[in-house]
Amino acid sequence: MIVAVEGGRRPLVVLVGPPGSGKTTVGQLLARRLGTSFRDTDTDVELRAGMPVADIFVERGEEAFRALERDAVARALTGHDGVLALGGGAVLDAATRASLRGQRVVHLDVGVSDAVARVGLARDRPLLVEAPRTRIAAMLRARAPLYAEVAAAVVDTAGRTPEEVVELVEQSVVRP
Repeated sequence: MIVAVEGGRRPLVVLVGPPGSGKTTVGQLLARRLGTSFRDTDTDVELRAGMPVADIFVERGEEAFRALERDAVARALTGHDGVLALGGGAVLDAATRASLRGQRVVHLDVGVSDAVARVGLARDRPLLVEAPRTRIAAMLRARAPLYAEVAAAVVDTAGRTPEEVVELVEQSVVRP
């Protein structure tokens, strides 16, 4: 089931979507179901920086975080052969979007109400600390075309359990 590519390994599935879409939860469940590993590029960034994402934003700024994120995604796309979840803003980078071409990318789509409910007070999500509902709505509008650009499939998470989303992801790209 693992696909070999020139120069390294390639993820079985790449999950993209905004904060609150369920990338980590769904990714972990999907990896378990498929008997493979799970990797989250936000975790990779935190390990490399030695601090949480929120602290990177505060202490080093968004530009520094995005550089770390770009590097983490590039490494994961050639060095991980399981399920991969990207940070919600990873698609903002043109080089990252180009690297996602030809990958099995699934956009986990989420509406404003569901995203706000899932994100909560957003203390660990630096871009959503103030006015999360307004910011999420703006983020969804701005990033929708970028998610669409990279996605091989879109799974609407509205009103679905993580297990139902896993089933839909598996149907859409793992066993179409």
